[in-house]
Amino acid sequence: MWTERDRVYWDRLMNWEQQLISYEGNDIEYSTASVIERLMQEIPENMRDQVFSQIDNVLFNVHSLLQGSQLQTEARDRILTTARIFREDIETVLDLRKLTIDQLRYISRQQIARSRFYSATQGAVTGTGSVLAVAADFLAMAAVNLRAVQLTAFSYGYDVAYPFEMTASLNVFHASMLPDRLKADGWAQLITDVEDGKEPFYFYEGTEHITDESWLEEPLRQSVKLAAVMALRNKKVSGIPLLSVAIGAGVNYRLTKKVTEFAESYYQYRYLNEKKERTGG
Repeated sequence: MWTERDRVYWDRLMNWEQQLISYEGNDIEYSTASVIERLMQEIPENMRDQVFSQIDNVLFNVHSLLQGSQLQTEARDRILTTARIFREDIETVLDLRKLTIDQLRYISRQQIARSRFYSATQGAVTGTGSVLAVAADFLAMAAVNLRAVQLTAFSYGYDVAYPFEMTASLNVFHASMLPDRLKADGWAQLITDVEDGKEPFYFYEGTEHITDESWLEEPLRQSVKLAAVMALRNKKVSGIPLLSVAIGAGVNYRLTKKVTEFAESYYQYRYLNEKKERTGG
């Protein structure tokens, strides 16, 4: 049954969607995009395709490693245990869709808080200027934020073990990291892919391509973060490079906040849209 609380969340989503559509980029965003476009034009097309294909492969592999990890199994069990507080008959991730939108959001916010904490911690470690931490920063950033999307999917009853949900979560990750002026296009593509799919979404029928030139602005910001960390790592207070640690933690927290807000909006939309179609709300 479509409830008043469902309507409240749906109206919020429609307002959020309208904000995406109406956003206009600033001069810095367009200048960054122009620089990236010029750099990309200097690279032969076949080489560009190979680079993005390799990035896609890395993301798929990181996703698979996370999915099969003990950490992820424990997180899934923790989500199901919390869900049983509300309904004793919850056995699988898909069963979570029996819960109300407020109950699902409660579960989701717990996971999001953890993800943001882990992201800030990882950024703080990078901020120490350790060569190993700096070298692994991009991979760690991808892993933390991919996991955040996966946990948000679980929290709303969508199991990323299915091929459709796996690829959908990767596309959510991609769209969430787009520049704000392009997020509306990323959102529209995600919604189109959902509406073209068929339950229970065993196969993905949308685009399998994840990364492209438009995705590079956020990694470029991460590069600026690393440059700042390396420049400031020797400025220490009581033996700790507080400024570079704060930069690392702050940039990472901001990124994961963007990713989790976008991911939660997507999975709320999925849940509410499906409920609306079932109940005629």
